Amino acid sequence: MAHPLGQLVPHRTELHPFPVFGIFGDGRYRIEPIHVDDLAALAVEQGTRAESSVTMDAKGPESYEYRELVRTIGRAIGRERRLVSISPRAGYAMGRVFGALMGDVVITREEIRGLMAGLLATDSPPNAPTKLSEWLAANANWLGKTYQNELRRR
Repeated sequence: MAHPLGQLVPHRTELHPFPVFGIFGDGRYRIEPIHVDDLAALAVEQGTRAESSVTMDAKGPESYEYRELVRTIGRAIGRERRLVSISPRAGYAMGRVFGALMGDVVITREEIRGLMAGLLATDSPPNAPTKLSEWLAANANWLGKTYQNELRRR
């Protein structure tokens, strides 16, 4: 795959410059990443159906605990970091500080709540083919080398 910004890069996980990585709580909540092209294909497919309203889960074929996901990314890019449990309040405060320094929104309270509540995982079967592990292996040469500022991208 080419170097598409944001494709399957899990929620702004930035491991490159820091010796430790903060995990909200125990980090045992699930996350099931989906490739942006797979998500777009699902949206187009659903848009061509006769039903006027469809609710479905969109998920890739692999499931991770958040702490496992961070470790997997770290190994793939050669930047394994010590994981440190932090409270959601402390994580949000640190995110605000880093965000101000970088001119970005690093994390929101809603994102933290959703992540810890397990809203990024479902019991539904996967409906997208791209595996994060394979995507990481194919893109490790550029992944994590530069910070992708969310506000500038939009």
